[in-house]
Amino acid sequence: MDRENAKFFALLGISIKNIPMGDGIMSEEPKIRIGDREELLFMLAEAAAIEHNVMCCYLYGIWSLKRGERDGLTPEQAKVVAAWKRHMTEVAVEEMTHLALVGNLTVAIGGSPHLSRPNFPIPAAYHAAEVDLELMGFSRALVDHAIFLERPEGVEMNDAPEFVHPAEYHRAAPKGMIMPSAQDYQTIGHLYRGIYHGFEVLARRYGEANLFSGDVADQISPADAPLPGLCTVTDLASAHDAIETIVEQGEGAPEHTEDSHYQKFLDLKDQFEKMVAQDPSFEPAFPVARNPVPTEPLDPDNQVWITDPHAAKVLDIGNSLYNMMLRFLVQGYGRDPGEADHKRLFITLSREMMSVLTPVGEYLASLPAGPENPGVNAGMTFSMVRDIGRLPSGRGEMRLLNERLHEIADHAGRAFPEGHELDSVEAALRGMADRIIVPGEPPKPPAVTAHDDRPKPVSADAVNDNDIVGHGDGKDMLLTFDTRRCIHARRCVLGAPKVFLSGVTGDWLFPDEMDTGALRGVCHSCPSGAITYDPKGDTPAEPVPEVNQVKIRENGPYAFRASLVVDGEPDGFRATLCRCGASKNKPYCDGSHVEAGFRASGEPETRQSEKLEVRDGDLEITPLPNGPLQVSGNLEICAGTGRNVDRVTTARLCRCGGSKTKPFCDNTHLKIGFKSDQ
Repeated sequence: MDRENAKFFALLGISIKNIPMGDGIMSEEPKIRIGDREELLFMLAEAAAIEHNVMCCYLYGIWSLKRGERDGLTPEQAKVVAAWKRHMTEVAVEEMTHLALVGNLTVAIGGSPHLSRPNFPIPAAYHAAEVDLELMGFSRALVDHAIFLERPEGVEMNDAPEFVHPAEYHRAAPKGMIMPSAQDYQTIGHLYRGIYHGFEVLARRYGEANLFSGDVADQISPADAPLPGLCTVTDLASAHDAIETIVEQGEGAPEHTEDSHYQKFLDLKDQFEKMVAQDPSFEPAFPVARNPVPTEPLDPDNQVWITDPHAAKVLDIGNSLYNMMLRFLVQGYGRDPGEADHKRLFITLSREMMSVLTPVGEYLASLPAGPENPGVNAGMTFSMVRDIGRLPSGRGEMRLLNERLHEIADHAGRAFPEGHELDSVEAALRGMADRIIVPGEPPKPPAVTAHDDRPKPVSADAVNDNDIVGHGDGKDMLLTFDTRRCIHARRCVLGAPKVFLSGVTGDWLFPDEMDTGALRGVCHSCPSGAITYDPKGDTPAEPVPEVNQVKIRENGPYAFRASLVVDGEPDGFRATLCRCGASKNKPYCDGSHVEAGFRASGEPETRQSEKLEVRDGDLEITPLPNGPLQVSGNLEICAGTGRNVDRVTTARLCRCGGSKTKPFCDNTHLKIGFKSDQ
């Protein structure tokens, strides 16, 4: 082993003595040559394409898994398969991290992120001979193939027989040529080791400052996307850190670290074999096509054309969603400092689009491929548009993205009519489109779709029942209590027991029984906004909050303090909004979280964020039909204890109770069929 290789493994904490040196891979693998910036960009593009293709392969396997007892699994099998989905999804998310890190490495040296890739099945020689990437449903062969792909350098094994290339080939960069050329590598870790050393070589050749000439603001930072291990790249040390993260998350050390992709797939294989041993008839996945394609192929070998009419429509929508996800991601790179809001919006939309795409991909796997292939199901093809490069900033960018979302929503509305398990996809897409404001065009009101059956707010003027809205007329104020908004925080009966009488018949509000200033304080402490007052004479009105904030209550609702505009109507300065999904007075909390046994932390992790230049102003909250709370305006999201969680100007907050990224929506509402009118 040469000195450079020894240094690379030492930095990763890998002991050289644990790496086989006889006739194994380590002693025979070719050395990757990187002699100039263009060559480094070429190899980074190779790495980006591998990460992208591997992510698609894993997603295809994940979405082929059955969806529980509804698809014929026993309760115990459903539990195990759900765990496999979670673990494989964690791996796929880390592949997305790797893709973003490679993008940051590329931008750091003056390049553009590379998100293009060939359509499946990938032609031979596009990657090295050891890297065969095809779309295959979840199976023993797929798990073995994943173990082979993620194996650490120095671990010798054969790929699953189903994935061996039919012919050997070699790719070598000719010496003395200026044009970059594809090169061979025997593991993905080997490729990254070559890139790692390439950065060192070029830092010496050009000087570190000249090599890392890209603007760090053009990269995707941890503050922009909460991806595990994401970092920006500004110098040789941070470039090495990024590569080490990719290698450690993927292959891990030869000691097989517990959290590496390699070890996770080894564990999954062991569990799979145990399940089959217990029940030889166990089939955890649908019989999805291997390498499905959306159009008739010239060479049908090793491809399945999806011809079933409904499956073809769903596939068309799925591929459109996938390409929009990529468009949003690439639009997050290269933003000017003044476009921070747009940058964060696009990266957020990219992550949300994956959540919309997931149930579509899962549903597609349950559909037949077509009569030409009996017993074979359809599946996502991840077909690419011809160009996925970054759109220039400005009106054209926003118009194209807004327009395209509405076009896909039109197709989704026809493919998934009301009552269909995916009937909320249309509304989710229109909600995304409404957040993309085209310069020079007024913002559109919240989208109304065929499925828009959300409850409309009841005007206070229409309520005459004193048992619902109580009034107490005093010398300094008209006190009002809206019992529909009350969450029984008891600030009133404990802080002003002579003013607020409980359990009595007749009048029960007596504002003159307490000092007006002290009573105002009690009113302001009511988190739900149930208690309000109209001042008289010199009595001051309730002050507008100087800092817009929402506190996340442990196992309970969101508590907002801001100048609120809820569903287009001014709504005071205080409100508690449902996040468990069970309230019968949505969007407001009615205490149903207690009866429902809702459990969700009020102390989510802090996300990196920049300080808001303006901390007050109107806060618009739009309950999207059968979806999350769309929040627009300056807002500090706080834990129940007051600790800062995030600072945003736009956000989608979960209100179905099911998101795995609470308080933020991850579109779980689409999977569980959340209805906002229930």
